[in-house]
Amino acid sequence: MTRRVFSGTEWEPVVGYSRAVAAGDHVFVAGCTSVVGAEFVHEDDAYAQTAQALRNVAAALGQLGLSLADVVSTRILVTDISRWQEYGRAHREAFGDTMPAATMIEIAGLVDPRMLVEVETVAYRPGIGT
Repeated sequence: MTRRVFSGTEWEPVVGYSRAVAAGDHVFVAGCTSVVGAEFVHEDDAYAQTAQALRNVAAALGQLGLSLADVVSTRILVTDISRWQEYGRAHREAFGDTMPAATMIEIAGLVDPRMLVEVETVAYRPGIGT
């Protein structure tokens, strides 16, 4: 059995994806950005955008009974790698001693040009998706 959760953003039904999918022992959280509901927030603030994206990850995990402490891997997609310390500080604060495997990749852009960062995660909990 696979479990899915949705955030309710306008993009999910248009693109055809779930916010998070629990399959087997893992939960895969789709890329989260700096939105609250349907509203983009924190324009031009790389740290605040990353912190909000991670709060959105935490909310998706919470719907499945998990937390950021269950995250084993993150992928941070950024539009300006020169701001890596801002993204990284928010990541460090969110995860503390959990310290998941992490990759930061510079990309050309995101769906909204004001978006500076998108964060994907993988969490682990035995049997979560069964």
